Amino acid sequence: MIKIIRGLNNIREKHAGAVVTIGNFDGVHIGHQMILRRVNQEAKRLKTQSMLICFEPQPKEFFDVYKAPARLTRFREKVELLAEQGISQVLCLKFNEEVRKMSSNRFTSLLVDQLKVRALFVGDDFKFGNDRRGDFSSLKEAGSKNNFPVHNMYTLDFQAERVSSTRIRDSLAVGEFQLAEKLLGHPFSISGKVIYGRQLGRTIGIPTANIQLHRYVAPISGVFACNVFIGAELFFGVANVGVRPTVDDANLTPILEVHLLNFNRMIYGESVKVVFLKKLRDEKKYEDLSALKSAINQDVRNAEMFFESVEVY
Repeated sequence: MIKIIRGLNNIREKHAGAVVTIGNFDGVHIGHQMILRRVNQEAKRLKTQSMLICFEPQPKEFFDVYKAPARLTRFREKVELLAEQGISQVLCLKFNEEVRKMSSNRFTSLLVDQLKVRALFVGDDFKFGNDRRGDFSSLKEAGSKNNFPVHNMYTLDFQAERVSSTRIRDSLAVGEFQLAEKLLGHPFSISGKVIYGRQLGRTIGIPTANIQLHRYVAPISGVFACNVFIGAELFFGVANVGVRPTVDDANLTPILEVHLLNFNRMIYGESVKVVFLKKLRDEKKYEDLSALKSAINQDVRNAEMFFESVEVY
């Protein structure tokens, strides 16, 4: 079972001696998976644990949440994917003023003295420390002095282009879910608990399950045909990701609403996983609720035609 270590103050002697990699690992895509396989292989060879060091919030979110890139995975989703890849530990450092001001020497000391890393895997363009003096060469020097190897992790190409979280976000933004799935190594999905909303959908005859995204920017926006998993049960649905401009002008943070087809059950508080399959249209502001209802009914018909035309997995 994967262990989560939250913050510098919670590092214990039992956490030391791991094979370590560092980064956001947003989406845990096939490039990340390649790195994690190397980390796990080395940990197995050295008969020790593997560890990922990451930051929450991500540094760009700390400086401006609205200008930071949209997350492919929330922290909990990322941890679940890391567990599937066999990572033993995640050291999550809260990115605050203290961490922001951490010098490269202090960060190197964290790796050498507190964590006593057995091996380190980072990219050759990796920079760290508030002075930006920390880089691959300084880590190599620290490794030489303290008897641990520092491995350079080259990026992975797919269809002659670099695999990156940015490329996946770009694919999702234009509805290329099949390409995004190939780059991720798994279908793009959003998981969360169903919360009580304004129940407006129920009043117009189209009830929805609301899932709070807990993020300021979503990687997708619009209306989608989707698979919805409630536990092991699979249902078909129509999902809207956006700020609901017709009914909520003041809303700035996106929300996920899902109408499940041929479904009549109360699922408040239950955990669901929404797998996005096809974009049906962009989110749009309608003149009134009657126009919104007509549009959603058309979305339902379009989704039903989509599910009839494909083999859904």
